[in-house]
Amino acid sequence: MAIHWIIPAGAQDDRVAEWNIGILPTISYNSDLGFQYGACADIFHYGDLFPQYRQRLYVEASRFTGGQSFFHGQFDSSHLIPGVRTTFSASFQVDPLFRFFGFNGLEPYIRDLDHNKDTETARYDYKRSMVRVLADFQGNVAPHVRWVAGLSYWKYDISDIDIKGYNPEATLYHEMVGANVIAPDEARGNSRIELKAGAVYDTRNSESAPSSGIWTEAYFNASPDVFGDGYKYIRMAAHFRHYIPLWGERLVGAYHLAWQGTVAGKAPFCTQQNISTLFLRQTGTDGLGGSNTVRGLLANRLVGDSYAWLNAELRLRLFSFHLVGQDWYLATNPLFDAGMVTSLYKGEELAAFYGKSVKDLRLEALKPHFSAGAGLKLAMNLNFIISAEWAKPFRADDGPGAIYVVLNYIF
Repeated sequence: MAIHWIIPAGAQDDRVAEWNIGILPTISYNSDLGFQYGACADIFHYGDLFPQYRQRLYVEASRFTGGQSFFHGQFDSSHLIPGVRTTFSASFQVDPLFRFFGFNGLEPYIRDLDHNKDTETARYDYKRSMVRVLADFQGNVAPHVRWVAGLSYWKYDISDIDIKGYNPEATLYHEMVGANVIAPDEARGNSRIELKAGAVYDTRNSESAPSSGIWTEAYFNASPDVFGDGYKYIRMAAHFRHYIPLWGERLVGAYHLAWQGTVAGKAPFCTQQNISTLFLRQTGTDGLGGSNTVRGLLANRLVGDSYAWLNAELRLRLFSFHLVGQDWYLATNPLFDAGMVTSLYKGEELAAFYGKSVKDLRLEALKPHFSAGAGLKLAMNLNFIISAEWAKPFRADDGPGAIYVVLNYIF
């Protein structure tokens, strides 16, 4: 359901304050998680900035048939603090079958060992709950250039799976804990505080579905040893996104190049799959692989100490229409993705685990993984976008392919 309100502003302001409220059941599908059901609300306050907005609030409560439960809220405003874009989010996730394929893409994927109750095997899972709180701030330095600062809190609780029908000792996680690839002080989870600093260059003509411009950002996330667990690190994240109008707004070429890695210190394993971002376009932040990064690959298929990825697609608007007081359009997006580990995580430990040299592991791990597919988009008032995408990896070892029904373009 979608409701469109036009509310007169106060007597001292002759502008029209325009609100758009979308209240919808959350019904979607993700091949990695199953069918999703729940509810969400997306509330936009445009004022006189349409199609940009002054403030946005998004809330969601949902569950997947694969077992994951998720509660999420996000607030984004360009007017809460004058001259500063402010983004807050808070999430709580419980996943009894969180996907874990080891590190650096080295573990072979064997379909018969994946969620097989005949043999009581769920090799590629552990149980995880996560609390995530993000606060990001951006302010203007020059035209199209912004500084970035932020603070985040993460808490992970991890254990063996405890679902009836699966043997908790037959998982890769349990095996790697026993072999000390995953150290005892990190095996059951971790709490982290991260401090963020960097810069953004942004010339997009809109945020939700740009048809022209560049959006690039680079920043560091530093995590001091606040909790006395011995882990501290600095990570860098760099993103370059380019939107090329090939036929006005009707046909747009878009690509996204990204790199993320540890540049100093040592990070616990549970934080390595976090994909750092300034604004959550999807509620999940795990990768590489899955709906957020390299579509079609199994979720979390590639986890390294650093990794790079590419998303490229053509965005074609098929037709536009007006319905129930709203403006809509239908679009399609053929896509091509790629990703690779660029530096090993736990190289020495994995060399002992697999009985190979670190050099051989590096040669095996530092190879690109590719996927391709296509999607459909249904957009309401430019900003609320329902997305359905299908993608298949080029390598059978990366999974059989995946379907995602989510919100928003991936970038």
